[in-house]
Amino acid sequence: MNIAQALALRGEVDSYERQENIWLLEHFLGLSALELKYRADQELSAEQEQMYVQALARIAAGEPLAYITGSQPFWTLDLKVTHDTLVPRPDTEVLVETVLALSLQRDAVIVDLGTGTGAIALALASERQGWQITATDIYLPTLAVAQENASKYALNQVQFACGAWFEALASEAEPRFDLIVSNPPYIDANDAHIPALAAEPERALVASDQGLADIVQIISQGKYWLKANAWIALEHGYDQALAVQAIFAEHGFSEIRTVKDYAGNDRVTLAQWLAGQCSN
Repeated sequence: MNIAQALALRGEVDSYERQENIWLLEHFLGLSALELKYRADQELSAEQEQMYVQALARIAAGEPLAYITGSQPFWTLDLKVTHDTLVPRPDTEVLVETVLALSLQRDAVIVDLGTGTGAIALALASERQGWQITATDIYLPTLAVAQENASKYALNQVQFACGAWFEALASEAEPRFDLIVSNPPYIDANDAHIPALAAEPERALVASDQGLADIVQIISQGKYWLKANAWIALEHGYDQALAVQAIFAEHGFSEIRTVKDYAGNDRVTLAQWLAGQCSN
């Protein structure tokens, strides 16, 4: 089997499936997309062909490509991914863009709750070297992946802590953060999309109370950790914007707004904790 034949095994020209074929061959052959094009007649070794065909079968069975290649591009980074982590999605870059657009101080103090691969924390750190960022996760093997990704890019200003949400900070709540950011689990356990996500860790995807339980916890507890005029910015499901806005309002936040993702769906809601507000 040559490169051209391998590419043609799945998907039409210019389809996403064909693009995945290109990424797989880049991974297994160590060639760029341009090199694949100009070496279309190059034969795969028996071992390369076997690995490639097996990888296509894994994708067909629902396994994300990133688990096969071991990495996923996000922002300007190429992040290590394992079965202990959620695969970072392009739409989460909207959360990064939203945070970067805020008028935060050059030495802002930030926490990324449920960091996973470290995608959000590391993307922010790569753009704002002065920000002091803590990244937390409940699962130590997941946190180890994030730490490895931070080391790869020498993003040493990011600190890591293991624990559930604010418990990871191992102290009493006090106004110390200029921003709390998170892409928490927000999918309802009965959501129709769950079977298609079976290869990824359920703890990073599913939340109770129609997918809102963790969002409620972050907002209700988060206000006690915020400085005056600080922000919480959260990713959520396409149909959860009104519910998240209502939760922010219930807990006394102001400047509540929702940002759409690249497909035009509601994806990020943020709100500000103003000076002089009373905690409920």
